Amino acid sequence: MLRTALSRWSSLSVTSLTRPAYSASALTLQGTARWQSTGPTDLNLNPVNKDMPRLLDLKNGQKVKCTFSEDEMNRRVNGLRTHMEENGIVASIFTSYHNINYFSDFLYCKFGRQYGLIITMDKTISVSANIDGGQPWRRTFGGDNVVYTDWHQDNFYFALGEILKDYTGRVGVEYDSVPLDNYKHFEKALPVRPLVDIGVPTMKMRMMKSPEEVALIKQGARIADIGGYACVEAVAEGVGEHEVALAGTQAMVREIADTYPHAELRDTWVWFQSGLNTDGAHNPVTSRRMINGDILSLNCFPMIAGYYTALERTMFLNHVTSDRHLALWEANCEVHRRGLELIKPGIKCSDIAAELNEIYKKYDLLQYRTFGYGHSFGTLCHYYGREADDTI
Repeated sequence: MLRTALSRWSSLSVTSLTRPAYSASALTLQGTARWQSTGPTDLNLNPVNKDMPRLLDLKNGQKVKCTFSEDEMNRRVNGLRTHMEENGIVASIFTSYHNINYFSDFLYCKFGRQYGLIITMDKTISVSANIDGGQPWRRTFGGDNVVYTDWHQDNFYFALGEILKDYTGRVGVEYDSVPLDNYKHFEKALPVRPLVDIGVPTMKMRMMKSPEEVALIKQGARIADIGGYACVEAVAEGVGEHEVALAGTQAMVREIADTYPHAELRDTWVWFQSGLNTDGAHNPVTSRRMINGDILSLNCFPMIAGYYTALERTMFLNHVTSDRHLALWEANCEVHRRGLELIKPGIKCSDIAAELNEIYKKYDLLQYRTFGYGHSFGTLCHYYGREADDTI
């Protein structure tokens, strides 16, 4: 059977393996251009071909079901527009994973290209690369989509300029997510339009979780538990870290698929470390095989529509290595339990941290802390998003 399959594969012609080429007219925001197949071609784009379109309108299929309700998504966008109106901002350009996801339910795959979301007082438009086809439009809640091609350099910034050419006034960009080179491109594409920061204001908006966000995060916590139990079942002497991580990841992905059948499945992962590999919280998974007495660090991260939830536990394989190990573990548990008691409306996170620090001081352990207490939840991952405020 294998020989037959290989024989059939070798008989395929080169033409049958090439992609059909597609053409579409130049963009008008109200246009109805569609892909039109023009037959097989190679995949090498000629960057000096000035006859090829810079922008496309690719509306393939139907809009997909949004992760959140229409009321919830409108609440977010209306809150942003209120801030814009109060601060004289005519348009906001988002380029970060987290803000594009938060305001449109579209989580892009960068792969070296630029992506954006433009929100004005009357429009929401995502800007995406041609390689993604119609998927960005399908996932952009309540708005349009503009596709830029690779035929001309800086087509992404050309798209921004075209969309905002009739707007004059301040434009919001994310200072914390825009590299200097990109900022200069913004200035060139949007002349005589002052650029102001929209990153910090939107971070504060995202920090306040709505009931629908809380419900999704609770589902994430439940699914993280499923991943944790799967990992525990896979733990045994001689088993590699990667096998444990795979067991947890697969269990969580399957549960996310069952719970959110309309969602994209991406980024869910497990960090599982053993022995010396536990000395860093973000150390990658390895193929190290566990031995009896190993300290184990289990971290399960179900990602649902760009939203992060975490289950993090410390364990030992079969027996605790020493009385000192057990004493340190119990000290951490004491801090954890006290933290749960202190959390209540009106208290500041910094006040909670200050009291928990005192417990570690009591055991002469504070100097070994490598990061703070707790973790942000929301639209974030290990490669995007971070919610913080120096007032908390």
